[in-house]
Amino acid sequence: MNLRTGPAALGTGAVLLLSACSATPGEEPAAAAPAEQSAPTATTSPPAPPEPDPASEPRPALDVAVLAEGLDHPWDVAQAPDGTLLLDERGGGLTAVLTDGTVRALDADFGDLFATGETGLMGLVLDPGFARDRRFYTCQGVEEDGAAEIQVTAWTVDPGWTTATRVADPLIDDIPVNERRGRHGGCRLRFDGTGALLVGTGDNAVATNAQDLGTVAGKVLRVDPATGEAAAGNPFLGRPDADPRVWTYGHRNVQGLAVRPGTGQVYAAEHGPRRDDEVTLLQAGGNGGFAPQGPGYGEFVSMTDLSLPEAMPATWASGDPTIAPSGATFLAGEQWQGYEGLLLLGILRDQGVLALRVADDGTLREQFRLPELEGTYGRIRSVQQGGDGALYVTTDNGDGEDRLLRVTPR
Repeated sequence: MNLRTGPAALGTGAVLLLSACSATPGEEPAAAAPAEQSAPTATTSPPAPPEPDPASEPRPALDVAVLAEGLDHPWDVAQAPDGTLLLDERGGGLTAVLTDGTVRALDADFGDLFATGETGLMGLVLDPGFARDRRFYTCQGVEEDGAAEIQVTAWTVDPGWTTATRVADPLIDDIPVNERRGRHGGCRLRFDGTGALLVGTGDNAVATNAQDLGTVAGKVLRVDPATGEAAAGNPFLGRPDADPRVWTYGHRNVQGLAVRPGTGQVYAAEHGPRRDDEVTLLQAGGNGGFAPQGPGYGEFVSMTDLSLPEAMPATWASGDPTIAPSGATFLAGEQWQGYEGLLLLGILRDQGVLALRVADDGTLREQFRLPELEGTYGRIRSVQQGGDGALYVTTDNGDGEDRLLRVTPR
């Protein structure tokens, strides 16, 4: 792997985008009843002004800087409290990008990695207590004794960012994988607001998996990050027909998970079959609604069958054609002006970043593409806001042509 730093910013010009939101009219004050002559004149305080709507704020131009290049299918990225960025590559390997610009491959054991098709070393997330325990997690294909599966592994990294060591190997095992083609491996990792670890899984292109509560394929799992066991409050605890780690089911291939700041809401991004990639506000015990029907895998069905029990309607759907959304994140911080609060998604097939503005109830208010990333850097695998407020982006073009980008408002 040939890694090179690229500190120069790739700034672009500002692009003005029209907001699709209109001002909400205020309530008309009620007419005052006539006062008696002897009564003092009543005064009322003016109504409080409405909260500013970020959608009405100016939208900043974005500066894009290349932090690392020469990468091969980088899948996920996370920022440590000291500012260091940690990323992984699907074919195996962890890379740290230090705050002084140094790009360093970590010493880590991936001798058991199963990397075929869409499956390999995929999701990565730091523990909320990373500053104390230096613990992080990966989701990856693993091959042992001639059999393959997907596992979640816990690691620690030394303070000098030179070596990663497995400490819970595995934390979660027996997640099914498509051994022949590696199709629909899922594997996005994120923490929810309670400190539980969320694991998005794919259905392995097996028709029965998504709707079967007894398998963890085609699900979002919610587990205790210390033990890998079901987290407290999971919806299927105690049901003999269900794996207790399942939080939501009926998924085709969960490629992105994003937790909305200050709300606890979790949104999932998935690839559709022949149409309708979707973004969905998840509900505990909810059904993603994917139920392929034969012959074979039977993908000639709608992405979400709303007639199924507990079906969750999509917040956004691509229609036809699909665009292949992947990693997702929310933007927070006043520096983002009119972009604050947006849900961003990396786009693989259409090569860019999709921005969605969603209401508190999960309904879609607005959608557009970030112009500075539109078709400029190829396929976008992951977008993730760092602790410093910047947006970090991994491309997914292969052949050593990939980059880690930092995007900031000008």
